[in-house]
Amino acid sequence: MRANYLPFGAPNISQREIDAVARVMRSGWIGMGPETIEFEQELAAFTGAPHVVTVNSCTSALFLSLLVHGVGPGSEVLCPSLTWCSTANAARYLGATPVFCDVDPETLCVSAETIRRSLTARTRAVIPVHFGGLTCDVADLRAALPDTVAIVEDAAHAFGGRLPDGRRVGASGDLTCFSFYANKNLSTAEGGAVALFDSTIAHRLRSLRQHGYSADAWTRFNQSNALLLSAPLAELGYKMNYTDLQAAMGRVQLTRQEEFAERRVAIARCYAQALRELDPDIRLQRGVCDAGHARHLFVVLLPVEKLAIDRNVFVRELRTRNIGAAVHYAPLHQMPLYGDTNTECRLPVTEDLAPRLVSLPMSASMSAADAREVIEAFVEVYQTALASRGARRGSRG
Repeated sequence: MRANYLPFGAPNISQREIDAVARVMRSGWIGMGPETIEFEQELAAFTGAPHVVTVNSCTSALFLSLLVHGVGPGSEVLCPSLTWCSTANAARYLGATPVFCDVDPETLCVSAETIRRSLTARTRAVIPVHFGGLTCDVADLRAALPDTVAIVEDAAHAFGGRLPDGRRVGASGDLTCFSFYANKNLSTAEGGAVALFDSTIAHRLRSLRQHGYSADAWTRFNQSNALLLSAPLAELGYKMNYTDLQAAMGRVQLTRQEEFAERRVAIARCYAQALRELDPDIRLQRGVCDAGHARHLFVVLLPVEKLAIDRNVFVRELRTRNIGAAVHYAPLHQMPLYGDTNTECRLPVTEDLAPRLVSLPMSASMSAADAREVIEAFVEVYQTALASRGARRGSRG
């Protein structure tokens, strides 16, 4: 067993990030300012989107993206049930109703077919989730939707990934929302961003993140712009801005994306080969070793029918061996919070997948030895569960 606990996802922080943050701390300006502006411009160049607006979280990015598309009371927002709660809650914060749809059993993402089943006259927006880092075919989704329905991409897992046409995630023309949370492919501890093409909407997002003011604190800091604070407010805004401390870290992380991607794909290939050899009935998300997959998650689908223990016990057994396995996710349509609007919701693919899903540790801070130890623990738990199931069957005979 490992001597120390291996987290599910740990950030890779070098001395370069530490030095960058220290530089900003010494500058005397640590809030949103010139470093954030530089980071936004570099993110735009990386993603291929003309505009990037940073905010304090991906949840805020989703919320503001729905808001600028006119989502509110009476609106329905389609999203997968197999996602983190932020995807659905962004709609609820606006008084809209999240309506859950199923996913494809191989990609674990929504498709044009699964979206169509839940589409109604009240649908105002669709939030496709690029699950685990595998991108949805957003062009196919757009072709299946009326022009009145907006697409807001939840790319919390997919920074650095590529769309089916080869462009980076963020370059579709939709409002694409990223997360820079601690365990993400690009981490600034917290934070998020919206990548988009429309300059008018980008200007509005920048205002909304800063209470609705047309100028942020850095702009007002300059003496010639001091009176901007007295400008009349025309729209209710929010406190959702980013900071230069985060941006300094993010700018370094952005330059290291190729390094991070190489480490993640090496781990994924190690896992995939070992699991194929262990049991061909163990399924993986389609394309997890392909170039376009961002590999935020490495998801295993257990053949639970063959095992003497269920998925939750399986995860606990891995954790007792200091392997930080996780579950992504418990289906939202089965949560009490959403039961009032989704009481009759039945999503057969999601419901079949949910008790099988196990996420193995995946991060750019892992070593090859770490990956081997994950596999060793997984094989031990899996073979013990198989043997126990076989012994139980034999005792019945």
